[in-house]
Amino acid sequence: MLLSVIDIIVLLFFFTCWVGYSLFARKRARTTHCLSSILCELRIDWMRNVMHKDNQIADASLIGNVERTVTFFASSTILVLAGVITVLAHADQVVNVLNELPLTPATHVNMVQFKLAVLALIFIYAFFKFTWSIRQFGFVSVLLGVSVNYQQNQRPEEEREEFARHAAKVLDQSGHEYNKGLRTYYFALAYMSWFLHPIMLVLSSAIVVWVLYRREYKSRVLRDLLATKGFVPGKKVKE
Repeated sequence: MLLSVIDIIVLLFFFTCWVGYSLFARKRARTTHCLSSILCELRIDWMRNVMHKDNQIADASLIGNVERTVTFFASSTILVLAGVITVLAHADQVVNVLNELPLTPATHVNMVQFKLAVLALIFIYAFFKFTWSIRQFGFVSVLLGVSVNYQQNQRPEEEREEFARHAAKVLDQSGHEYNKGLRTYYFALAYMSWFLHPIMLVLSSAIVVWVLYRREYKSRVLRDLLATKGFVPGKKVKE
């Protein structure tokens, strides 16, 4: 067999941590204050303010800055993929290096090639998330251009509120896709520890989950962001 029983177990544990935490964070954000929930509120406030402006030059600039950041990660992912493919072509040399490391179990070329192939798939997933986020930020730019009509034509407040909420939803989805791409990078770093030892993959996966949870639910920046709206960390989100 290409993978031993322990390798299969730790690989399943890795993907369980990744997928499980993503589902947990998505569900919990609907009921408990966290980074995702407060950013959604702030984005709604942002779009509401846009509906009462004569121009959106500053807002378009802010969107452009974020879009450039996401574009940087998308471009970097392509470079990482090129590096992984290059290493994949020289897997025999990687095996020699790994077999010389202390406490690293003996491995073979096919095993290393399999690990590198999975690593490439992980970064391909990240690339798709980043590029989809870039496209959605482009959609937000279009909405900012359309919002001028609501100010110039003095649309009713109900129409402005509805437009602001939908625009904020698109902006929020763009941020979520960007976040998923970053989260993929976190777990990709954890995955790389599998080259050293299967147990390292278990430990690094658990550490990544802990770090993500602390930052999204227990961080100082979360407390400060919640304070801007008078919210308290850990409290339930009002329906």
